[in-house]
Amino acid sequence: MNTVVSFLPNAHSASLDEIRRVFDAQWPTALRLRMSTAAERIAKIQRLHDAMLANRQALYDAAYRDFKKPPAEVDLGETLPVISEAKHTMRSLKRWMKPLRVWPSRTTMGTSSHVQFEPKGRCLIISPWNYPVNLTFGPLVSCIAAGNTAILKPSEMTPNMSALMVRIVREIFSPDEVAIFEGEADVSTALLALPFDHIFFTGSPAIGKVVMAAAAKNLTSVTLELGGKSPTIVDESANIKAAARTIMWGKYTNNGQTCIAPDYIYVHESVKQAFVDECTAVLRESYGKDMGAQLASPNLARVVNQRHTKRVAGLLQDAQQRGARVLCGGGVNENECFVQPTLLDNIPADARIQSEEIFGPLLPIFAYSDLDKAIAAINEQPKPLALYIWSRNERNIQRVLKSTSAGGTCINHVVMQFAQGNLPFGGVNNSGIGSAHGHYGFRAFSHERAVVRTRFNLATLLFPPYSNFTRRVLDMMVKTQ
Repeated sequence: MNTVVSFLPNAHSASLDEIRRVFDAQWPTALRLRMSTAAERIAKIQRLHDAMLANRQALYDAAYRDFKKPPAEVDLGETLPVISEAKHTMRSLKRWMKPLRVWPSRTTMGTSSHVQFEPKGRCLIISPWNYPVNLTFGPLVSCIAAGNTAILKPSEMTPNMSALMVRIVREIFSPDEVAIFEGEADVSTALLALPFDHIFFTGSPAIGKVVMAAAAKNLTSVTLELGGKSPTIVDESANIKAAARTIMWGKYTNNGQTCIAPDYIYVHESVKQAFVDECTAVLRESYGKDMGAQLASPNLARVVNQRHTKRVAGLLQDAQQRGARVLCGGGVNENECFVQPTLLDNIPADARIQSEEIFGPLLPIFAYSDLDKAIAAINEQPKPLALYIWSRNERNIQRVLKSTSAGGTCINHVVMQFAQGNLPFGGVNNSGIGSAHGHYGFRAFSHERAVVRTRFNLATLLFPPYSNFTRRVLDMMVKTQ
């Protein structure tokens, strides 16, 4: 990439007074938007869609400046998900907004009922650095679709991409509808202190707990898209070549900085060596045969900054010092924010890499002989955001699905659950609360209001003064439910 444009001159760190002013200004707008039509909401989503396409080259440049992300990965991980979310939402929004009719129960005969989807109001979207545009604008599509206002807080760790988002948002939205603020932890803290009607947070479980605690002070509802250690199982029946190629793609896209990337692998001992050999070949073919070639590769993003590079390198060093063996890779250049795509085995139970989310280009591989023991080891960890199964044995597949819990699962694939817009995307317990994408995203930003309309009031039969007739009616109702 020959020309690199910096967006840093436009960077803007918000003052606390400005945050409060914008938050207050969004209140009358939120009230007005309760009456907004599908056409009005679609028009705003269309503006965001068009801005994404118009700024495609600018996004390539910003992503390269922040962590040398290849253009293909910008399209796959940033542009395409937002465009797809916008298109899917615009096609479906009229249907989603329609009241959902509900049959009366036996105790509510004489009434009609429906669920009315109403906007929650003023919403806060806090997004991470690994896929900044995708994980900011994707939830924003759902927020707008549900008829809300939004304040966006992107990560300070990708300043060029954040500054580009600031420019886009301020060009196409009025701040009383959609506002965006840059800044560090003090800005997030100030935002979290405000009584928003909903908070959508994407990030680590540790920060998710902070967000949830802050939301509790105002009884604000939350959607938490978190992470954790997502396992992969490769059994003896798996297509080893396909598994290796696909898992290496899912793991090392964005240099392992993906919340649903495979975090560690259990592979059956009978196919482990063949699997490792295939993985090694794929890494060399994809990124280069040695560290020098990989440093020069246009296909491999960097770790986001030196602090995170040191963190990932520390996990590698700790594992090696405790006896882990490097099967492939292992090189580190902190000045270049570079860690080689690395495969590890013989990892002891007390290594930090066993308990910490890696979020980088290290992949531990464990051999297993008993599937039940592998499942038990997975169940000892907090519930993951993703779990992947590679198998052609349906009994093994069902065993894993029924014996584990995870936010989402792919069978003979990885990370594709994020791309399936008709599925709920989210975690469970430690890996998240609530769901996003498509209709599930619309519902996350909506209050589902129960409405009962009386047509003829049979309930008067149960009003006081209570008579023998009342008792007989109640007795009949209790027995016939």
